[in-house]
Amino acid sequence: MKAWIYRWLPILFGCHCRDDRSFHWKGRRFPLCARCTGELFGLIFGAATFAFFHPGAPLSALLLLPMIVDGAVQAATAYESTNPRRFVTGALFGYGILCLFLLSSIAVFRLGLAVGAQWKG
Repeated sequence: MKAWIYRWLPILFGCHCRDDRSFHWKGRRFPLCARCTGELFGLIFGAATFAFFHPGAPLSALLLLPMIVDGAVQAATAYESTNPRRFVTGALFGYGILCLFLLSSIAVFRLGLAVGAQWKG
């Protein structure tokens, strides 16, 4: 199972797995970099809590911005982000993207029900 996780998680997330941008536990690198680890945390947290509370679409979209800005500034300048900052911005992004996905899925489902009811009726 561990070999599968270390092989497939980076592929699923498109992760570069750079050692200097990854967390380590007992001398072993995590299977994902700090930012992707945060995204995974945000996705799991969002899936576990969405039914109880979630932001609306505008706030969910805003939650994407910190990671986009941090990554873009890091790519365009000499600025080097930190792993804790990468984790937090990744977690916000993961939570926001999952909420947007679920909110849009619910909206499309409801639209389909409404259109179906009109055609039926």
